[in-house]
Amino acid sequence: MTHPTSAPQTPCSSPGPLSAEDAKVASRRGFLRSLPALTAVAALAPQTARAEGSPHHWGMLVDVRKCIGCQACTVACIQENVVPEGSFRTIVSTYSIQVEGSGQPAGTYVLPRLCNHCDEPPCVPVCPVSATFKRADGIVLVDSDRCVGCAYCVQACPYDARFINHDTGKADKCTFCAHRVEAGLLPACVETCVGGARIFGDLNDPDGELRQRLNEAKPELKVLKPGLETKPQVFYIGLDESFEGKVEGQGTLWKPRAHG
Repeated sequence: MTHPTSAPQTPCSSPGPLSAEDAKVASRRGFLRSLPALTAVAALAPQTARAEGSPHHWGMLVDVRKCIGCQACTVACIQENVVPEGSFRTIVSTYSIQVEGSGQPAGTYVLPRLCNHCDEPPCVPVCPVSATFKRADGIVLVDSDRCVGCAYCVQACPYDARFINHDTGKADKCTFCAHRVEAGLLPACVETCVGGARIFGDLNDPDGELRQRLNEAKPELKVLKPGLETKPQVFYIGLDESFEGKVEGQGTLWKPRAHG
């Protein structure tokens, strides 16, 4: 598949180069006209940009009982990955709990959220240009060079874990801080978690902390929206059954600038 290196020209009444605004409009129209063809080609083409075979399979365990809702993970992620304000790759959603029948709040419930790096990610097959892909080590990523910002993957994600980065115009999401993992470091959210609520590791390592913790907590383990059968690789301990499907939310609830 070839990609144009300049904006397509449209008929005009007078010769001469297009203005920047006209070129932008023409480029957008050209993309919309070619979208059906791109989708058809992508459906026939094999997935590209996949990593070669890996002995690792990365995953995360979130112990909700230890989360204090401090948002240290959210701030660390924003700083590490230069996430624009008003968006998030990870966040701790806070819910108000009411006593049934009273209408009075009885307390709050916190739910740490991020991309679940599913083994059956619904965001991958909908991408018309194969920009979203799953690596052999289990991490789901977005190839920003291929992404056209169509937001199909944003709509397909059942965990509200994707957004269009308004600085880049590309799909954005948690990457498990793949650049840090490849350097032998923990994801930023895990390293800065005040309560030690996040455990990251290799699911293929039987002696690793993650696998041992998962084995110990097996009867209590839960995932978000289990009925969708996406096979999430982010697991939860202490997750109330009432909140298994409570993943909707807006990142703008947390505004780093307003909190210094």
